[in-house]
Amino acid sequence: MFLPLMNLLRVGRMRGRPRTRPDRVRGDKAYSSRAIRTHLRSRGIKAVIPEPDDQKGHRKRRGSRGGRPVSLDACDYKNRSIIERRFCHTKQWRGLATRYDKHALNYRAAVVLNGVIAWSKELSDTP
Repeated sequence: MFLPLMNLLRVGRMRGRPRTRPDRVRGDKAYSSRAIRTHLRSRGIKAVIPEPDDQKGHRKRRGSRGGRPVSLDACDYKNRSIIERRFCHTKQWRGLATRYDKHALNYRAAVVLNGVIAWSKELSDTP
């Protein structure tokens, strides 16, 4: 699911067309697969994803053939909580949390609508 989403990703700029390559990707331990890390490395995107304990054990067991340990910017990883809190707010919509929609297009429309409503609330709350 991660790789198709990365193909749809667009990072807006002040002018010009949006970039398709972000500076870095933050994720939890579930996104620490070899395929994801290889894809990000091939596109020049920094991965801020911790390595799970079982992968650390496998790597250490292989010795020098296990490769280098994964680098992790701990300060940048702590910023992931902002994204997690936004997902918690998004899941307050019952339809999004339970995924009632049968088609991906309808589900994506609900996610975008939720984002627009949240964004407009943020704009109206600022003095």
